[in-house]
Amino acid sequence: MPGDPRPIDGPPPHQPDPSTSASTLALRIRRPEDQLPIRALHAVNTLFTRVYHNLTILSPAQIPRIGPAIVVCNHISSLDPLLLQSACTYRLIHWMMAKEYMDIPYMGRIFRTLEVIPVDRGSRETTPMRTALKRLGEGCVVGIFPEGGITTTGDLMELQTGVAMMAIRARVPVFPAYQEGTQRNLGMRQAFLRRNLSVINFGPEVEFDRSNTHRATLDAATLAIRNGILSLRPQVDEFRKVR
Repeated sequence: MPGDPRPIDGPPPHQPDPSTSASTLALRIRRPEDQLPIRALHAVNTLFTRVYHNLTILSPAQIPRIGPAIVVCNHISSLDPLLLQSACTYRLIHWMMAKEYMDIPYMGRIFRTLEVIPVDRGSRETTPMRTALKRLGEGCVVGIFPEGGITTTGDLMELQTGVAMMAIRARVPVFPAYQEGTQRNLGMRQAFLRRNLSVINFGPEVEFDRSNTHRATLDAATLAIRNGILSLRPQVDEFRKVR
């Protein structure tokens, strides 16, 4: 995911007004998950992932029911966004996703309904980050796979600093997740059509310094996010051993 590590002068945007009451704030926040088409897609996706793909959730998502947040997770297949979304049906996760998925017949329309943020992998275009910051400013949840691509090994790749940059600029919490399953190393068609056994573990908010966006601060925040994801792995590995 593209990210500009240069320091940002001035206070980060999208700061919530502390004097705003919770009820007033709730009226201002956009909630796309309340829209009928999205609720219908949530229902279909839940059946698809929980029943057909036999998804197990070890610890539930801790994403707030109202207000902005970022969800981060390791990336092992094209099925990942659907699995993670089904574990958080009370919020729509606006995934940052490779833009080539938008060109898949029939799926592109669904992705647009779900307000996916297309990303041109390998490009340093800033439009995806600006779009993500705008969604966070509207009180939405943004989902990111900070490795920047699907990993074919069992190890978590080095994370890009774009997540830390967005979290600091928008002043929003970051919630980690870790997943594993038989969908690893499968092509998109196989991952979707073959029945898989999948498990996801969600963790608490990752704490890190948000005082500035200097390189050292971004690197430290990115390491904290990485450690937050990895801390969830032992439970997943143990569950898969006894399953």
